[in-house]
Amino acid sequence: MKIFRCDQVREIDQYTICNEPIASVDLMERAAGKLSEWYTERYMPNKPVFIFSGPGNNGGDGLALARMLSKKRYSVSVFLAGSADNASHDWKINRNRLNDETQVPFLTISDDNQFPALPAGSIIIDALFGSGLSRQLTGISSGIVKKINASGCEVISVDIPSGLFGEDNSGNDPESIVKASYTLSFQFPKLSFLFPENEKFTGKWEVLPIGLHEEAIENMKTPYRFLEKNMVKPLLKIRGKFDHKGSFGHGLLTGGSYGRMGAVVLGARAALRTGIGLITCHIPSRGNLIIQCAVPEAMAIHDKSEEFISGIGDTVSFSAIAIGPGMGTEKETQATLHEFLEKCRKPLVIDADALNILSENKACLKDIPAMAILTPHPKEFERLAGKSENSFERLKKQIRFSADHNCIVVLKGAHTSVTEPGGMVWFNSTGNPGMATAGSGDTLTGIILSLLAQGYKPADAAITGVFLHGLAGDMAEERSSGESLIASDIIDCIGAAFNRIRE
Repeated sequence: MKIFRCDQVREIDQYTICNEPIASVDLMERAAGKLSEWYTERYMPNKPVFIFSGPGNNGGDGLALARMLSKKRYSVSVFLAGSADNASHDWKINRNRLNDETQVPFLTISDDNQFPALPAGSIIIDALFGSGLSRQLTGISSGIVKKINASGCEVISVDIPSGLFGEDNSGNDPESIVKASYTLSFQFPKLSFLFPENEKFTGKWEVLPIGLHEEAIENMKTPYRFLEKNMVKPLLKIRGKFDHKGSFGHGLLTGGSYGRMGAVVLGARAALRTGIGLITCHIPSRGNLIIQCAVPEAMAIHDKSEEFISGIGDTVSFSAIAIGPGMGTEKETQATLHEFLEKCRKPLVIDADALNILSENKACLKDIPAMAILTPHPKEFERLAGKSENSFERLKKQIRFSADHNCIVVLKGAHTSVTEPGGMVWFNSTGNPGMATAGSGDTLTGIILSLLAQGYKPADAAITGVFLHGLAGDMAEERSSGESLIASDIIDCIGAAFNRIRE
């Protein structure tokens, strides 16, 4: 699914109106119909519905929804924020339809002190302002938003929570943004929905398709994509009858230190479950027994140091390499990483302590091999690229970092973002809060290493690995709960995740 700027969505709307063709008010009717379907599938008519409308087309959606719900015997009231003097043409049409076809009460709020008393259990539909908003709310609009947020009612926002901008909210007033329980976005998610600081505004968001013109969607350019199964499924390689373990690559996983061998164990197990032919772990010599017992399918190379990585030998026989999990940041380990990066010409995943070493030695960033995959969590990325005031600024830094260093950055989070050097950005749709657990990142490193070793292109390995990792986590949560989920559960569900993608 493409993710567009709000101004691009308006262009797609206009193209649809001109080329379907369809009248703009009929497109509004179609959108309101989707809202009505969503609402009536989830709520019985016993809950009173209060729709707060602005004078623009978002408010027009709310008026059309009020008419549809009233005809289905829902108890609906509509409140207009401000004046209708400058209302949009389609808003006026729907205002007249509401008046002519229903008995829905319609009241105007000219002062936020006129905000109605809402009975317990009421549902608020927020249709005040849509994605065309370009400045923070003030005055009566801000006052009404604050009253909505203080009401204690369940709030459903139409297309976008009123007051929230579609992309960059760095100059916005968080006190003047609706805090929705659900947000029902038309056709596409907004970019701002994917940033963690906006979850308190969007609540759970869903995308409602409203039949915008496919040609316009196809031709409109955007660097942003929401990663879904239909994108990943064609990327999965099919195994041949006469393939053997040599057909699926030999990966080298370098990491571990005294007391932190679990990271390598998890990475190796995840790589094996993802289909790698052979896996070798370069580990401190004291970790040999742990690896041999915990992952009998793996081979081991013992470092000359007992407790940390102090040197990496010839890597020519390996198909792909991952470095960093549990590795530590000893001086000898830092020197080893520097030397390794200068020589490495293999597909590469850089994770965990290898990223921390790079953060302490920024001059070595120039040695990152072309199309290497870096997998930082937000703090690790901050150490690499500098602090950001918000997620939009961090995303811009991530895009720039990928371009400047000709690498792929997998920034882990609720909607893990994958940036390519050419500017493409993929946001993941799988995963759950239960995956915020020790070793989850090591598991992702093993998955991506496995895919690289099997011959996936770096970008395909990154986006497939991220989606597969999140889906395995979702299936693990289905088996138990988010609270009980551990990294080994994710690994155990990788096979089932492959099957679900291929369904």
